[in-house]
Amino acid sequence: MSDTSHPSPDQQVAFITGAASGIGRATAELFASKGWWIGAADHNSDGLDDLAKSLGATSCRTWELDVTDKDRYDEVIAELGTATGGRLDLLHNNAGVGAAGFFEDIPVEESRRIVEVNLFGVLNGIYAALPLLKATPNSLCFSTSSSAATYGSPGLAVYSATKFAVKGLTEALAVELARCDVRVADVLPGVIDTAIFTDSPFYVGGEHISPDILPSTADTAPEEGPFRLIPPSRVAEAVWRCAQGDPRMHWYVPEEVEQIDIDKTASPEAMRDARIASSRSV
Repeated sequence: MSDTSHPSPDQQVAFITGAASGIGRATAELFASKGWWIGAADHNSDGLDDLAKSLGATSCRTWELDVTDKDRYDEVIAELGTATGGRLDLLHNNAGVGAAGFFEDIPVEESRRIVEVNLFGVLNGIYAALPLLKATPNSLCFSTSSSAATYGSPGLAVYSATKFAVKGLTEALAVELARCDVRVADVLPGVIDTAIFTDSPFYVGGEHISPDILPSTADTAPEEGPFRLIPPSRVAEAVWRCAQGDPRMHWYVPEEVEQIDIDKTASPEAMRDARIASSRSV
C-alpha cells in the first residue's frame, strides 16, 4: 500500500478496484488527468506500484486487495475514509474474472470463484463504501457489467450470470439510493483489449487448455460490429461522462451492444434460435 498521499479539501475522489490494468487502470489514468485523487485497489501489487509511479505520489494511494475478503475490504475503505476526510465521489466496482468453456466442463470451484469475485466482490464494495458515498453529495456507485449481460453468453454461462446480477443490482439500487443522493450506473463493455481474455482459463472436456495454443482476441475479433476490439480507454470515457452527470444508467461500449439488449427483450426465443443455428454452422 502506498500511504503518503491525501487529496486536497476540494479534490474529488475515486476508488477503483481492478485498477492495476485494463479498464480499471484506464479509468484511474483518465480521472487523475482530470484532477481527481485516486484510490486504487487490486490483487496485483506490481501493477499497482507501476500505476502509482505513473500517476505520481500525490495523485493516488494504492491498496492490495482481494475483493472477496469482506473484512479486508472494510479495512481498506476505512483507511480511504481517513485519508479523504470521509469523501468518496466515485466507487468503481471493476474487478472481475472469467472462465470459458461448456458449463459442465468448467469445475464447480472455478464457477464459485467467478461468483465470489464478480458478484460478492461488488456487494462487498458497496456495503463497505456506502457510508462514504452517502456522505458525499451527488456521489456515484458505478460497476463494470458486460455485454454478456445483454443475452446469456454460451461458453461463458456463469460469468454471464454474474454480470446479469450486477446489471439487476444496478437497476434496483438506482431506485433505492436515489433517496440518499447516490447515483448508480454500470457499463456493459463488448470485447475490450484487456488481460482478462488471456488470464481467464479455458476448459475442454474438464481439462484446462493452455492459453498459449489459443488464438488471440486481436486475431479473432471482427473488424466491425458490437464485438470489434475496443481499447479500455473507451470504457473509461463512459465512466467519466457518467461521473459528470449524464443520467444514463446502462452504458454500452461500443454503443451497438445496446441493440442486442433491445433485440433480446423483443424476442429472447428468436435470439436463442439464431444463436443455436449459428453454433451448429461452425
